[in-house]
Amino acid sequence: MDHNKLALPVGTTLDRFIMRKQEDFPYATGELSQLLRDIALAAKIVNREINRSGLIDIAGAYGNRNVQGEDVQKLDVIANIRFIRALRNGGEVCTIISEEEQEMIQTGNHQGKYVVAIDPLDGSSNIDVNVSIGTIFSIYRRVSPTGSEGTEQDCLQPGTHQVAAGYVIYGSSTMLVYTTGNGVNGFTYEPSLGEFFLSHPNITIPKTGSIYSINEGISESFTPATAAFVKHCKDQNYSARYIGSLVADFHRNLLKGGIYMYPATKKSPEGKLRLMYECNTLAFIVEQAGGKSSNGQIRTMEIEPKGLHDRCPFFIGSMELVEKAEEFMASEFSNSSAPAV
Repeated sequence: MDHNKLALPVGTTLDRFIMRKQEDFPYATGELSQLLRDIALAAKIVNREINRSGLIDIAGAYGNRNVQGEDVQKLDVIANIRFIRALRNGGEVCTIISEEEQEMIQTGNHQGKYVVAIDPLDGSSNIDVNVSIGTIFSIYRRVSPTGSEGTEQDCLQPGTHQVAAGYVIYGSSTMLVYTTGNGVNGFTYEPSLGEFFLSHPNITIPKTGSIYSINEGISESFTPATAAFVKHCKDQNYSARYIGSLVADFHRNLLKGGIYMYPATKKSPEGKLRLMYECNTLAFIVEQAGGKSSNGQIRTMEIEPKGLHDRCPFFIGSMELVEKAEEFMASEFSNSSAPAV
């Protein structure tokens, strides 16, 4: 028997990949690499809790609401604790913004050079029905001097200042996808070895696609321009695909091509999704993969944040589809009627 077949390589681990990429930057000191490892460790722990949630009664609602006015799930609390603990213990982060916390979280690491904005568990209400959910994170370099607590100025940076961004999707397999501004790479978790392995190198989103993702259950609240664009998608025989977990919808469209939309509505004129730890993160990733993201007029990452939990309209996905959506939205911003379809 060919001995080579008895010991086939299992692939490149996340740790080894991070280490090799660090070598590409001669002035790198290792803090960002360690921070990414800390996030990966927390993701492994959260993945374990999700996989056994139906067995140990940690699914379902926790019994109160978060800063967003949303019902907190038990797994929201678990994920929030796990990621904050990992980031605090890692020592590289001075301040954290979490979807689950009203104020900035000071880690006590005054020498930490980074700020993390995180949605610890996106789509957690879907856990009870075994639908894919995820974690979304952005990393910024602090702008205040080290040696003291992080400041609001450190946190309220536009998305163009991100040094890394990524998400973890907990589904049929668990994947970590991230960018440091030099392309997008995806890693699949191998539970028997406890390691993430490179499975999707250099992810590139198709320039166009035939999938549109939007919550049509609120169509009565759509603005005329949004309604016109959705009609355009139907006229083109695009497929409607909407899971209700942002990470899951985005991940599918990233790989297959398409557009995800959560626009301004009559009920939520500022949009629903959060700029700092949802929109900016995915915008950085999609741009690095060759796609586009905007609020219908302005590039998402150029929006100046005013508060930790700012919301914004969100159009993200394949370049040509987002640009087509912007054509429809242009009439709205100019206070004229929606374009004909």
